[in-house]
Amino acid sequence: MPQGDAELRYERSLWKRTMGMLGRLSKSSPPRTALLIFAVVIGLFTSLLMMPWATPGRSSAAVHEALFVATSAVTVTGLTPVNTADHWTLGGQIVILVGIQVGGLGIITMAALLAVSVTRHLGLRTRLIAQEGMSTGRLGEVGQLLKTVIICSVVVQTALAIVLIPRLIALEGEVVRGAWYGLFYSVSSFNNAGFVIHPDGLGGVGNDPVVVWTIMVGVFLGSLGFPVLYVLWRYRWHIKRWSLHAKLTLEVTTILLLIGAVVYAFLEWNNTATIGDMGWLEKLQSSLFASVNMRSGGFSVVESNMESSETMLISDALMFAGGGSASTAGGIKVTTMAVIFLAFLAEARGHEESTAHGRTIPAQAVRVAVSVVAMGATAVLISTLALMMVSGQDVERPLYESVSAFGTVGLTSGLTEELPPSGLYVLSILMFTGRVGIITFAAALTVRQKRVRYRYPEGRPIIG
Repeated sequence: MPQGDAELRYERSLWKRTMGMLGRLSKSSPPRTALLIFAVVIGLFTSLLMMPWATPGRSSAAVHEALFVATSAVTVTGLTPVNTADHWTLGGQIVILVGIQVGGLGIITMAALLAVSVTRHLGLRTRLIAQEGMSTGRLGEVGQLLKTVIICSVVVQTALAIVLIPRLIALEGEVVRGAWYGLFYSVSSFNNAGFVIHPDGLGGVGNDPVVVWTIMVGVFLGSLGFPVLYVLWRYRWHIKRWSLHAKLTLEVTTILLLIGAVVYAFLEWNNTATIGDMGWLEKLQSSLFASVNMRSGGFSVVESNMESSETMLISDALMFAGGGSASTAGGIKVTTMAVIFLAFLAEARGHEESTAHGRTIPAQAVRVAVSVVAMGATAVLISTLALMMVSGQDVERPLYESVSAFGTVGLTSGLTEELPPSGLYVLSILMFTGRVGIITFAAALTVRQKRVRYRYPEGRPIIG
C-alpha cells in the first residue's frame, strides 16, 4: 500500500475517533462540551493574533497579550492591556471583530441550545414550565432556533451600521475609515463587547449624540437576550402575552438602568474629571450612557479611574448584576436577581412560594439562582485577592477589574494595562468563567434533577 494512502486512512480514522469522542461527550454532558468548544475557539483566535501580520512592525504579539485579547473578544468583554487602535493592524482588528461576532452568536446560541437540552432532560411537568418560560413558539426546533438567532443578530447590527456609518464618515472626513468604524461599533455594541478602535477612545467622537445614542441602543438590545427580543418582535405591545422571563427581564433592566443613571449623575455631577464641565443635557446623556454600559457594554466616554470611589462601588454592583439571560451581556443576570428578590419578598410576607405576574416560581429556580450568585461572588473574591497580591494595590482597583472581567463588561480602572502576565492570566480565566461558566453551571445544576426514593429526617439549623 502506498505511504500516502496509509497516511490518508490514518487521518480519516483519527478524525472519526475524534468526532465520535466529541459526539459521546456532547450527549453525556452538553455543558462540558460548551466549555471545550469555547476553549478551542479562544485558542484559535490567540494563534491568529500572534501572526506577524496582526501587529505593526511584523513582530508577533506576546502570548499573554494575544491570549488575553482573544479571550476578551470571544467572551465579548472588551478588557485589553493594549490600545486596540495602535497595537493591532487592520488585520488584527478584523480578527478581533470576527472573534466578537463568533463569541456573541455562539453565546446566544449555546445558551438557547443548552436550554433546549435541559428541557429534554427533565420530567414532563418541569419541561412544560421551562418551555412556557421561553415562550417562543417553535423554539424546540433547533434549526428554527439557529435561524431566528442569526436573523435577529444580523437585522439589529445592520440597522445600527446604517446609522453609524454615515455619521462616522461625516465625523472622520474619510469614507473608508468612517465605514470601518461604523461597522466595528455596530458589532461591538450589539454584542456588548466594548472594544474601541479610536486611539483616544469614544472621546474621539466628541460625545456626538447620534453615535452615543446608537451605541447605547445597541448595547441595550444586546443585553436583553434573544428570548426577550423574540417575544417583543412576536407580541409587540401585547404585554399579557409576554412570558414571565420577558416581563422580569424588562422590569429589572429598566429599574437598574434608571437607578444607575440617577446615582451616577448625583455622584459625578460636579466632578470636573468626568462630567463636571459638561452642559446639563450632556451630563444627563453621559449618565444614562454610563448606566447602560455599566451592566455589560463596557463603552465609556470618560475615564473610569477618574470617577469617585462611591461611583466605582455602584459600578461594581451593576456590573455584577449584568444583563438578560441568553444574551451577550454578562454578570449573574437580572432574572437571577429577580428570583432571589422575589424569594426574599415571599419569606418576608410569610408565603411558602415565590410568585410574580400570576405565576409560581419553582423552588428549583431559586436554588439555581442562589448557586449562581454564590459561584460568581466566590470567583470575584478569589480573583480580587490574586490581583491584590500580584499588583500590590488596595482592594478598590482589583475589585473593579475583577467584577468587570467576571461580568464581561470591559470597563477598567487602568489596572489591566499595568498588570504583569500572571495578572492577565487571572483575568483571562475569570472572563472565561464569567461568560461560559455561569451558563453551563446553571444548565448542569438544572439537568441534575434526580428522583430520590427516600427522605432523611428534617434538621433545622439556626439561620441568621
